[in-house]
Amino acid sequence: MVREGERVAIFNSIHRVMKAEKLLKSQGVAMLLIPAPRDLHADCGLAIRYASTDAVAVEASLREAGLEPEEIHEMTAAGYSRLP
Repeated sequence: MVREGERVAIFNSIHRVMKAEKLLKSQGVAMLLIPAPRDLHADCGLAIRYASTDAVAVEASLREAGLEPEEIHEMTAAGYSRLP
């Protein structure tokens, strides 16, 4: 379950999401590999959930490793909001 204020990173392949999970865990980032929420389109069926307070660190790490997500969404009171 994704709570308000959390982000969900969607990747275009299972390989990329698994590499992203391994990278973030090795850096001690609080994150969780989850089934992609039904409201979001995800080719591989998995996503990474993390707190929006950790967004700068998480997204910078992924970018530096060449593992940028296909999409990032943040849960709001109104539902998922896709971020640029």
